[in-house]
Amino acid sequence: MGIESVGAVEGFGGKKIELYEANFDNSKMDQEGFLEVLLTSFKYQDPFETQDISKFIDNTVKLRELEIMNNFEKSVAALNSGDALFLSSTNMIGQDVLYKGDMLYVEDGKGYVEFVPRKNADSAELFIYDESGNVIAKKSFTGLKAGEKQVFEIEDENIEEGFYKVTLISDSDPDLKADIYSKAKVSAIEKDGYELSVVIGGERFKINDIVKIGG
Repeated sequence: MGIESVGAVEGFGGKKIELYEANFDNSKMDQEGFLEVLLTSFKYQDPFETQDISKFIDNTVKLRELEIMNNFEKSVAALNSGDALFLSSTNMIGQDVLYKGDMLYVEDGKGYVEFVPRKNADSAELFIYDESGNVIAKKSFTGLKAGEKQVFEIEDENIEEGFYKVTLISDSDPDLKADIYSKAKVSAIEKDGYELSVVIGGERFKINDIVKIGG
């Protein structure tokens, strides 16, 4: 990024001379801007009073320092945006997490699902379906309040390990909507570019779908 001038005047021979603020903070200058100023100073220096070579060397050192700092800042930014988050996310491995979605994972015959209705309803029924569309568990709820959490915990050793579809149906209000969450243990963390996913039961879920860790 170069330095923007605040104006220009016409010098001898019709040459255009860019003007910059006198109180410009050089410490905020990037590598490109510094090089621009350095080359300009050589271009318009008095031929009878040329700059001392030691000053040129000093300016070159400053340019190199700017380059190193620029590279360092890029490295830190890359670390913060990707690798650091990935490493910190590995702390979730082996932890129970609550994730958003209508897929319940059952392990050792146990499963946990909760839902939060978006409006009041007299009654509703929560169904758990297998991949063939068979109901493997269900629970009835009454007096539902908007924003109030409802929980269904499954404990049945006859239910095979795997994922099951969760559906909420209300006869009193067919248009009832709810946010559904399930709890399961994270087995791994995967990174694809800058996108992180948690692995539960061999399936990937976006890390943004995790709403709670532990508990």
